[in-house]
Amino acid sequence: MPLQRLRLPRTGSRTQVDAPGEVPADVAADVPAESTGARRGVPAATVGRLPLYLQALHALADDSITTVSSQELAELVHVSAAMLRKDLSQLGTYGTRGVGYDVPTLVHEMSAVLGLEHDWPVAIVGVGNLGRALAHYGGFSSRGLSIAALFDADPAVVGTEVNGHVVHAVDDLAELVPARGVRIAVVATPAAAAQQTADRLVAAGITSILCFAGAALRVPDGVTVRAVDLSSELQILGFHEQRTRSAVLGPLRPPARLTNGVSR
Repeated sequence: MPLQRLRLPRTGSRTQVDAPGEVPADVAADVPAESTGARRGVPAATVGRLPLYLQALHALADDSITTVSSQELAELVHVSAAMLRKDLSQLGTYGTRGVGYDVPTLVHEMSAVLGLEHDWPVAIVGVGNLGRALAHYGGFSSRGLSIAALFDADPAVVGTEVNGHVVHAVDDLAELVPARGVRIAVVATPAAAAQQTADRLVAAGITSILCFAGAALRVPDGVTVRAVDLSSELQILGFHEQRTRSAVLGPLRPPARLTNGVSR
């Protein structure tokens, strides 16, 4: 069965590469022999690409494909094979020359590095349209995550049920977060309430926050924040659309100015 390219974001340029499964000497020389040591020193850029690799590997496994070359896997996620091999070597994982990589082994290794071998409970604060959509998202369970609690500050929302979860008052954060072993939280509140929400989450024991509020959060050392600003992402796409249009049709002209209602 031919491999089908996944529609994933581009994370690097395509370059000429070595034979599938071959580990360049300059890469191997930089990587510790023990996989556990390699895991402790995995660069942030590599960690950022692991979910893309893992998504592609799950798709291969679903098609009963048990081995994949570095070239094939790299094409699925739109990176160079050299970058992919270097990323995998950071995990202490090397393919077999002429054969490639064992798909189940890679899934296991990446899941372990990303902490997906555990069932991580997640709290969502802010049960508006976005919070509700996240609560209904079915992809968390297959990635080692589960919704453990929903919180909102609106009395009209508190006590309602979303996808089988009762929405609790924000004032219950301090009690329910530690009681349910939650360490990861999603902030889906309005921007004005994001910092106060983050403060309450940290005080309750949260150490990892995914923020959709479009606000820059200040958190203590030891707390990780990942921000997703949808409007900024759309503006970036607008930049690329303008650049593409300009390359085809020429520079965009600014709107004509009006003087006394007449275009000049």
